[in-house]
Amino acid sequence: MKRITKWLLWILFFVGVIMTFVFLWSKGQAKQVNYLEVSPLVGDSIQNQITLSGNIKPRDEVSIKPQISGIISEILVEPGQDVQVGDIIAKISVIPDMQQVNSAESRVEQERIALDRVKRIHSRDKALYDKGLIATEEYEKSRAELDQARVQYSTAEQALQITKSGVSSKYSKQSSTLVRATITGKILSIPVKVGSSVIQANTLNEGTTIATIADMKNLIFEGNADETEVGKLAIGQTMNLSIGAITGLKLSATLESIAPQGTATNGTMLFPIKGRLTSSDETLLAQLRAGFSATADVVIVKAKGIMTIPESCLSYRGDSTFVQIIGSDGQVKERYIKTGISDGAKIEVLQGLKKEDKIQGNAIADDAK
Repeated sequence: MKRITKWLLWILFFVGVIMTFVFLWSKGQAKQVNYLEVSPLVGDSIQNQITLSGNIKPRDEVSIKPQISGIISEILVEPGQDVQVGDIIAKISVIPDMQQVNSAESRVEQERIALDRVKRIHSRDKALYDKGLIATEEYEKSRAELDQARVQYSTAEQALQITKSGVSSKYSKQSSTLVRATITGKILSIPVKVGSSVIQANTLNEGTTIATIADMKNLIFEGNADETEVGKLAIGQTMNLSIGAITGLKLSATLESIAPQGTATNGTMLFPIKGRLTSSDETLLAQLRAGFSATADVVIVKAKGIMTIPESCLSYRGDSTFVQIIGSDGQVKERYIKTGISDGAKIEVLQGLKKEDKIQGNAIADDAK
C-alpha cells in the first residue's frame, strides 16, 4: 500500500512539472499583433488654437458719487433701466451742521447791517449830488459801494440756503442735491436705499457709490493667458466666444490688448488680455449681462488643402520623425518624413509621403478583433 501511494505521488509531481513547463512555454510565445492600416489624407485642414477663460464686461463702467454728503431721500431709477447724460438718478437731503448754520446766519446779519449803512450814505450823497454840492466821481463811488453791498448780502443769503438745504434759489437747477448720470448707458446696480447716508468724495474718502452705469453696447472680453500661451498671441487675432449662460450663442471678438506684465497666481504667471466684441447685432447684445463667464478660442495657426496623418503613427529618433510604411509585399519599412503644424490629433506632412502610401497605425486590441 505504501509503495502504491509513493508511485502516485511521483506521478502527480511529474504531471505538475509538465503542465508548468507547457504553461510557461505558451506564455513565452509571441502573439501575432495586428495593426491598423492608415492612408494619408489629402486636401485636409488643420487649425491650432488655444482656449482662454474670462468674462464679458462693459468697456466703460462708471460709479456715480454724490457731490454733497447727506441722506438719500428719493431714488428715481432701477437696475436695468437706460439713462441719458444728465438724467436725475437720486435726490439727497442735507442734514445741516448747526455750527455752520449759525456762522452763515451771522454773516447774513452782518451783510444786512452793512447794506443798511451803505444805503443811508448813498441816499445822503444822492441828495447832495442833486443839489450840485458833490462831484460826479464821488457820487458814482457811493453808488458802486451800494451795488457791492447788495451783492455781498445776496451771496450771504445764498450761502445760508445752501448750508441749510444744500441748494440755493439761484442755482436750483444745478443743485448738488440732485445726483445725475454722467454717461449714457444702463444702470447696473444701485447699492444704496432711501434713507441711506452718503458721503461726498474728497482727498480722504472715495465717497459713497449711489449707482453704477455702463454702456452695454460697447462690450469687451477680459481673460488671462498663462506664460506658455501669451507668446502665441498677437494683437488683431480673431477670438471665437462661447457664453456659458446662453447655450449655442457664438460671438466674435478681436484681440486688442495683452498686458506687458503678468501676475503670479497659484504658481502660474497670468497675463490679462482684452478682446473687443465685433458684433453689432443689438438683439444678440441685449442677451448679454455684465459679468457673464465666457471662453475664447483663439486660432494660432491654420492651414488648408494639406496632407495629414494621425500623430499617433509617428515615431521619433533625435530630431527626426519616422513612420512605418507597409509595402506591397506586406513588409514594414521605416521612412523619414518632414512634418508641419499639428493640432494634437493629426499632423501636417510636408515631405516623404505619397497619397497611395500605406502606413502602419496603432495596434488593434484583442477585444476589437
